[in-house]
Order: sequence, then structure tokens, then C-alpha cells
Amino acid sequence: METHVNKFGGSPLNRLSWLRASHPFLNAIIRKQDARWLLFDAGQPLISTDPNLPSKIGPVFLSTNNVRPLLGEEPFFGQGKDIGDVVSEEGAPPHSPTEAARHRSGRIVFLGLHEMKANEGSALPSSEFKDPELAISKLEGTPYFAMDVADLDLEREKLDGFLKNTTPAKEGLAISWSEPRALLSILDDFTAAVFASARSLVDWNHRNKFCPACGSTTYSMWGGWKISCSSLLPWSDSIDRKPCPTSKGLHNFTHPRTDAVVIMIAIDETGEKVLLGRGRRFPGKFYSALAGFIEPGESFEDAVAREMWEEAGVSVWNIRYHSGQPWPYPATLMVGFYARADSSQPIRTDLDNELVDARWFTRDEVLSVLAHAAGTKFTKRDHKIITENIEGRDNQKPLESAAQAPSPGDNPTLVQVINKRKTNRLSGCHLKRQSLGS
Repeated sequence: METHVNKFGGSPLNRLSWLRASHPFLNAIIRKQDARWLLFDAGQPLISTDPNLPSKIGPVFLSTNNVRPLLGEEPFFGQGKDIGDVVSEEGAPPHSPTEAARHRSGRIVFLGLHEMKANEGSALPSSEFKDPELAISKLEGTPYFAMDVADLDLEREKLDGFLKNTTPAKEGLAISWSEPRALLSILDDFTAAVFASARSLVDWNHRNKFCPACGSTTYSMWGGWKISCSSLLPWSDSIDRKPCPTSKGLHNFTHPRTDAVVIMIAIDETGEKVLLGRGRRFPGKFYSALAGFIEPGESFEDAVAREMWEEAGVSVWNIRYHSGQPWPYPATLMVGFYARADSSQPIRTDLDNELVDARWFTRDEVLSVLAHAAGTKFTKRDHKIITENIEGRDNQKPLESAAQAPSPGDNPTLVQVINKRKTNRLSGCHLKRQSLGS
């Protein structure tokens, strides 16, 4: 059986999940000089551009020395009541609220270890971390971390000063924050997979500052992979208030969530036509696969059938799985399917009104677009519009440096792409092929 690895998938990191609750491990590995960091500002990744090579754009991986001014006081994990205190987990009950707790300064996410030799992991069991420094010395690989500076509430001048003192800036690279979707077509597979985990996790930490059960503030645990209610800390003042419901049992909102979305293409019975739609939130005339969130009580197949009917008025059958894809905008799992449908039946987009248009495209029409470099891409301006429409982010303020958007003239339509002898049916349309996600 063929395995498809889509953009953002195939993570190269050993996540060492069994060590996340160990603050001795986290405090030791964060000090490794070869550790690398991805920084975000409210979800916007830090990128660099070489002034001599404007096309050379990509996320910045900073060293621990570079980011040290942002990390606050030690210990970084396992923080006790007072600054400098380290909690002791000896004799602590299961699910202790102080496991690798970080309740001061910005939240840090430990993404994992990139090991030098594939399938020959040097990862150690937690029992060997009685001497953390010795154990870390046996780990062969590069640790990766992520952090969102928006959590620090720094003044813009202070943040700009920090960026100017980073190694890439001192080497002459232009440093700026970028619309996250603008990186879609320029990330290599390794960076894309690391970026996907990083952005989804910093977004989850950034959004969940208050306990859904009682409204108290939350704090970070397990190297950014768990949050807990501050009322559970042993030194919290909980007199005259009811215990937080999270004090007992397990609760899904304390761990990162991934929202499942089905994304699908209907193929007619001849196998020569596919159904694509044009969403209201996308700029220009872009056509893509249909997609929608899975609702409670549905299987993947149920969701495919429901979404195809709601968005395009099309009944489908013979639904088959294709592949999956992490989609870090902010934290979605795209689950791809094919299905059969009757192309002779009418299409209707007036049910949920999510689509401006939906139509059947022939194989030749699709291939003619995919074969042309200008027919399948979003510009930076397009990505900014999409972000504003989907996330509600204010894009009126132009992004700096490499994140600057080109002029509308840089975005050709299919009228300029497809030979005019082709059918007029596709005039003015683009097709997306960059990934499963939208």
C-alpha cells in the first residue's frame, strides 16, 4: 500500500514524550548549546531574508544563547513558589500539578530531538535522569524549541532591540515577522514539519490562558504539552472557593487539541472529471477541493457525504481514504478522501452558501493549470487576505521586510496562463495544489 506524506507531515523529530513530565530533563536539554528555537509573535513566525538574495526567505532557527533574554529566571521548568525554587516530585501523587511546571515568564514548547542517525535513537528512559547532565551528554541530536513572544507583553522597542542582537541580524540578514501562510510554498520538508508542530503548539498555549472549568489563570506543564489551572498549585490561595473541577479526573482541554477536517474531491463515473469549489474567503478565482469540520457523532465518511451535499448539493458514494496532513492554521488534521458522484446532476451552492461557485473540471483542464507555474500559487497578498478572512487578524498594517506583499499585478489569472484556444470555461480561474489544506 502506497504511503503519502504531505506538506507539514513526516515529522523528523523524536518527541521524547515520556520525558516531558521530567523537569530535570527539560532543564538540562534546554541548556544544550546546539538547541534551536522557532519564535512567533501572535502566531506570526520570525523569518529572515538575505538582502543580496531576496528570494532566499525562510524561518529563523535561533540558538539558546540568542533567546536567553526571553526565558526568564531559572529554573525554566519545575518552578516552585518563589523565584529560584525547584519543586520536588519525590512522593508526589500521579498527575501532580507541579510536573515540569512553568508558571512564570512566557511559555516554552519542547518540540523534540532531531537525531543524527535515523532509527538509531539514543533516547533514554526517565529512570536514567538522576544525573541529568550525564544523561543529556549521551543524547545525540539537536533539540528544538518554540516560543511565542506575544506572551511576554514586551514593548515593541524592546522586542526590536532583541531581534537586532540575534546572530542572523548581526550577520546582515533582514529579520521580520511573516504571515504564516506565506511560507507555505517555500518551506522544505524538514522545516515544514518542525514549523507545523511549533505553530500549532504555541497557538494552543497562547489561546488558553484561563481554565475552562473555573476561570482561573492557567500555567504551562510538560514542556508546553499540558496546561493546568493555577488553583491546583500547592501554594495557591483557594480558601472560600470551590475546588476546580479539574482537581479530579482527566480533562481533554488540558492537552493540545487537533481538529479533524475532511477534505475531498468527487470524481465522476468516467474518472475524467473532478468537482471543485470556489470559497468566499479566498481572493481571486481559486478553485479547490471541498472541505469541512467533522461534527460530533460522525465518522469521516459521514462528514464527507454531508459536506459534499451541504456545499455543492451533490450526493456521493464509494468514499475512499487517500491521506492525512497536519495543518497548522491553527491546529487541524486534514483527512483526505475521494468519492464518486454523478456529474450529470445539477450543482447547487445555495444550501449553506459557503461557496461562490462549484463546477466539474475535466482532466485536461486541471492538468493545463498544474503544468503552468503561475496557475497554482497564492501571492503574499493573497495569503494576507486569507488570514484576515479566516482568523480576523487586522492586516491593515503592512508587514515589515520580507513579509511585504507584492502588487496585484504580480498575481496572474488563468486568462494569462492557459492558451486562449482552451475552453473559455476556465477563464479567470486558479487551482490550488500546494497541499491538502485550505
